[in-house]
Amino acid sequence: MNIGGIQKNSLIDYPGKLSCVIFMSGCNFDCPYCHNPSLVRCSEECPASFKGDGLYEFLKSRRGFLDGVVISGGEPTLSKKLVKLCEAVKGLGYSIKLDTNGSRPKDIDVLIERGLVDYIAMDIKTDPTRYNPLIAKGCNPEDILTSIETIMEKAPDYEFRTTCVRGIVDKGVISNIVKVIKDAKLYALQNFHRAEILHPEYFKDISPEFSDSELTEFKSIAAPWVKECVVR
Repeated sequence: MNIGGIQKNSLIDYPGKLSCVIFMSGCNFDCPYCHNPSLVRCSEECPASFKGDGLYEFLKSRRGFLDGVVISGGEPTLSKKLVKLCEAVKGLGYSIKLDTNGSRPKDIDVLIERGLVDYIAMDIKTDPTRYNPLIAKGCNPEDILTSIETIMEKAPDYEFRTTCVRGIVDKGVISNIVKVIKDAKLYALQNFHRAEILHPEYFKDISPEFSDSELTEFKSIAAPWVKECVVR
């Protein structure tokens, strides 16, 4: 499997659960603000102790301590062995949260239909009609919209989230997104945080962060359209 790393313990990645996070390498998006560039470029490798059966031995040893497993990335649905991984993790008694960019709706549907995911967090990067070329050249907005519809109709639990980055997100974008996810359970707005990012040159002439007051304004736009809106 294309596992790029593991976070052994997390209190913030799976709502209400103590979890570990499995990071899958590789992504089909090219978000300039991505804070996991090594995973996108497949240049980060999983520690040797977690290769082969090491991952499952670790998860077996944490039963009774961990409540869930988060499968993140990169983009996990690119992995041909994702179903097998989820089956094995579920077989150990864990709940699974999937982090996804929503670009592969058929894969998401398969995981839901087989009962292999308990919570899905889908990132909505910007207005789906603007993904090409901002997020990925050739991206089909219908795939993003289908994933949203599938998750809202079928997922046991879910959230949508948008990282608010100047030049990619603005008030008009937020307004368009919430109309697409009308009545969603949870919509999270996340501010951009400076760190190692995929394309720092994109922000050479702009400051990508929004102020707290601007994020509050985004929330005021979004909140009437969804059941719960939070700023993280």
